[in-house]
Amino acid sequence: MQTSGEGVELDLGLYRVLRDDGSADPRTDPALPKPTLLRMYREMRKMRVLETRMVGLQRQGRVGFYGTCTGQEATPIATALATDEKDWIFPALRESAIMLVRGFPLDRYLAQVFGNDLDVLKGRNMPSHMAARSVNQVSWSSCIGPQIPQAVGAAWAAKLKGDASVAVGFMGDGATSQPDFHNAMNFAAVFRVPCVLICQNNHWSISVPTARQTASKTLAVKARAYGLPGVRVDGNDALAVYRVVKDAVERARAGGGATFIESFTYRMGAHSTSDDPTRYRSEEEVKRWAAKDPVDRLRRHLELVGALDAAGAELVDAELNEEISRAIEIVEKRPPPALDTLFDDVYQELPWHLAEQREEMRRGPRAPSGH
Repeated sequence: MQTSGEGVELDLGLYRVLRDDGSADPRTDPALPKPTLLRMYREMRKMRVLETRMVGLQRQGRVGFYGTCTGQEATPIATALATDEKDWIFPALRESAIMLVRGFPLDRYLAQVFGNDLDVLKGRNMPSHMAARSVNQVSWSSCIGPQIPQAVGAAWAAKLKGDASVAVGFMGDGATSQPDFHNAMNFAAVFRVPCVLICQNNHWSISVPTARQTASKTLAVKARAYGLPGVRVDGNDALAVYRVVKDAVERARAGGGATFIESFTYRMGAHSTSDDPTRYRSEEEVKRWAAKDPVDRLRRHLELVGALDAAGAELVDAELNEEISRAIEIVEKRPPPALDTLFDDVYQELPWHLAEQREEMRRGPRAPSGH
């Protein structure tokens, strides 16, 4: 069973680095260099600014749907920085921005929401399902949980091939009530696969509270039954998440097997632009968690260590707004995917019957201009 240096069981406690005032506990601080801390803040702030803009576009009718990560930025960004680019990411709804940290172009990332010809997925998936082979990130499913055994399966394949990559699978607290969770946890433990499974416990599986999902004292403690180490980390503390994920990834890469991490956080916004959270939770609860905002906490830490001041924070926001505005302008001008792309990615070599259908489509009538 994993314990901290003080003997505290990490699946029942709460691993932290940053205190509420932004100061760091020297016993747990990963001691990241200032440029890395600044990048972490910038990437988290980028998520916050970008998603505010995208919700605005959805309300204006310019995109159909968007799922935000407001209040949960620490986990995906810290994970992105704690993993190698060769590692595979199997996200749920709120981890897509790992792609951006890995260098995926912002305009092509946003093109997935618009489903136009810049979208590498060719408009075939609903918005907020970003993925790209170029950055080893797999598309998630709106069905709850299937990415968990997929991540374990990819890790099993890597082990069989002697590949040094690690698979990271994400889920929400609601997914721990799905059969896929239990199958994946058992398989990961029995076969000691190089995998890290991360649950973002944001307290709400859409409108169902965590207390209705489980009677366990924590979600992390569930790992014990499968023979896995479980760690419960403050998901609003980017440095703590980084340290926990980094340790788990290194353990997996060294042949130590899988780890289950519960990132204890909160979804400050709606589940998606299709949701009204005022129908099932109180404003007082939201305000309590807003005081623990992960972006604000990291900014306070940067201020304390002399890496950022008010002027610097304003400059970061100005640069991000300009970058995001430019990307949106580019993406909104793009046309839909070409009709021929309907026949792409079906087979490695297009069979004769699909080739005939493609030619028939090419000869067929076209919609009037503007439709």
